[in-house]
Amino acid sequence: MAHSLGITPIEDENEMPTRIITYSRNVFLPLTTVCHNRCGYCSFRTPVHEGCVLPPGQVEETVRRGALLGCTEALFTFGERPGLEPGFHDIIARTGFSDILDYCYDLCKKTISIGLLPHTNAGILTLEEMERLSEVNASMGLMLETTAYVDAHRNSPGKDPAVRIEMIENAGKLRIPFTTGLLLGIGEEMADREEALMVIRDLHRRYGHIQEVIIQNFCPKEGTSMAGCSPVDPEEICLTIRMARDILPGEVAIQIPPNLADAASLILCGVDDLGGVSPLTIDYVNPDHPWPQIQELEHLIGDARLEERLCIYPRYIEKGWFPERLTPLIRQLHQMVLQRSDRSAEG
Repeated sequence: MAHSLGITPIEDENEMPTRIITYSRNVFLPLTTVCHNRCGYCSFRTPVHEGCVLPPGQVEETVRRGALLGCTEALFTFGERPGLEPGFHDIIARTGFSDILDYCYDLCKKTISIGLLPHTNAGILTLEEMERLSEVNASMGLMLETTAYVDAHRNSPGKDPAVRIEMIENAGKLRIPFTTGLLLGIGEEMADREEALMVIRDLHRRYGHIQEVIIQNFCPKEGTSMAGCSPVDPEEICLTIRMARDILPGEVAIQIPPNLADAASLILCGVDDLGGVSPLTIDYVNPDHPWPQIQELEHLIGDARLEERLCIYPRYIEKGWFPERLTPLIRQLHQMVLQRSDRSAEG
C-alpha cells in the first residue's frame, strides 16, 4: 500500500533496529458536545439541549466496562467553555455541579478509583484551572492546530493561536505531561505547519513536557461549512510527518490517528505512535471513522513492533510528573502493559 501512494520508507545504509510503534488502550468520554467555538469543520458541537451532558452513571459504567476490557486510559473531552453558552448552566446544575470543570474533576476521581488513568482535553483553560485538573490527571492535552489565522476559526475565540500557545506553555510550567498537534487542511500553508512545529519544539526545549505531537488530517463532514473542501493529499501528510520528525526532538513522539488516514502507508514516514484506540467507544469527534480493532494494529505497522503504553509516557513516570494519588495505579497499570507487551512479543 505504501508504494501505491508513492510513499517510501526513510532509508539508512546501516541496518536499522526494529521500530517500535506505541498506542494506548482507552475509553472516549465526551462529557458535553456544547462548545463556545464555531469551527468551520466541526460536527461535534451541538447547541444546548436536554441530554447534552453525559450522565455520571453512564460515565462510570463505560469506565468499568473499559477496565474489564483491559483499558488503561479514560479520555475526557468536551467543547471549549460550554458555560458561556446560554442555558448550559441550568443543564450542568442538574448533575449537582455548577461548572463542567468541577464535574470533570469529580468524574476523574471516580475513574481513578475504578482503575483507569484520566487524560483530559478540556480546551482552553487558565493556569489555575489546569493546576487543579492536574491533581486528578496523569496527562492532559490541547491541539495547537495551527499558528495561522484561518477562516475556519473566524467564529472561534478559543482558536486564537496566541491563546493556545499560552496554555501549552502553562502546561510546561506546571510539569504536566502534554499532548498537542496540528490539524492539516483547514486553510493553513506548509510554512504555517513548519512554524507551528517550531513553536512546539521551542516550548518543549524550555519545559520538556511534550509527550507527543499529533499530525491529524482534516476530514470533511456533512452539515459543516467546510463539507465541500478537499482533504489533504496523503503525500502532503507524509511530508508534514517527515518535517515534524526533522524539527521535533527525538524523544517527542509523532502520532497519527489510525482511523483517519492510511496508517499503513504513513507509518513509513516517521510515525512513532497511534494514539488512543478504544475496544469499546467510538471516536465521537469523527464518528464516521471507526477505530481499527486493537488486533488490527499489528497489520498496520508492517515490520515494526507494537507496544502498548499508558497515557503518561515512561520518562514522566520516572521523573514523577504525576499527582501522588496516582502512584499505586500508575505502578499497577505500567506493570500490566509491560506484561501484555511481553506476551505479545513472545506470541
